Amino acid sequence: MKYEQFKLIIYKLSNIDLNCYKERQMKRRIDTFIKKNNYKEYGDFLQALRENEELYSEFLSYITINVSEFFRNPRQWDILKSIVLPEYLSKDEIRIWSCACSTGDEPYSLAMLLAEFIPMKKIKIFATDIDKMVLKQAKKGIYDYKSLLNVPSEMLGRYFKRIDSKHYKISDEIKKCVHFRRLNLLEDEFPKRTDLILCRNVIIYFTDDAKNALYKKFYNSLNSNGVLFLGCTEQIVDYKEYNYDLIESFFYKKIV
Repeated sequence: MKYEQFKLIIYKLSNIDLNCYKERQMKRRIDTFIKKNNYKEYGDFLQALRENEELYSEFLSYITINVSEFFRNPRQWDILKSIVLPEYLSKDEIRIWSCACSTGDEPYSLAMLLAEFIPMKKIKIFATDIDKMVLKQAKKGIYDYKSLLNVPSEMLGRYFKRIDSKHYKISDEIKKCVHFRRLNLLEDEFPKRTDLILCRNVIIYFTDDAKNALYKKFYNSLNSNGVLFLGCTEQIVDYKEYNYDLIESFFYKKIV
């Protein structure tokens, strides 16, 4: 079976369109995964995916590239805190979307940051990912200490409980600020009237056509003067063509 046919079947199984990912990079990842699991060709592997739910879930997590940690790239969080968020703090409701939220590190980081300025009852963060398994982990809120290295000590003591030598659980009051659900960025409708969208370290894996479509969908999802926050390996070179203004590196404001 050729890779083109494999992509079609994966789309039918999972609704994930591998054509929207950079082909050389994605094909290499998939071939590595197949070889690691001792399958010789795509047909045999697809049959195994249909029969083995655990393998199927592991494969989806692998190709959607879940890497996350609290306050990842601290310099960007400093900009978010000092320049971006103050504009919205006086609003009755701040609408924030963390897309591709993985295991929840990002939206929980955001909730803790906002809690420095506003009551927690006002914090409502919409967090989505395509992978059901990582969303399940996010809802549990249990983390290895390695993912917490950038969490300020004061926040660690206030919002986390140590449950064993290596793991911490985030507080229920922070968990209540974040609402998780599954969403496919390439297929599903986006939330409306958002003030801030975080889409970090995801777009880098997509083709140029997929990126272009996402930039436009993000624009339509944002409120007037809403901000799109990208990862430190991503940038919109021709951001003015999409009607964005550059606030700081990797922060783009919607122009109406």
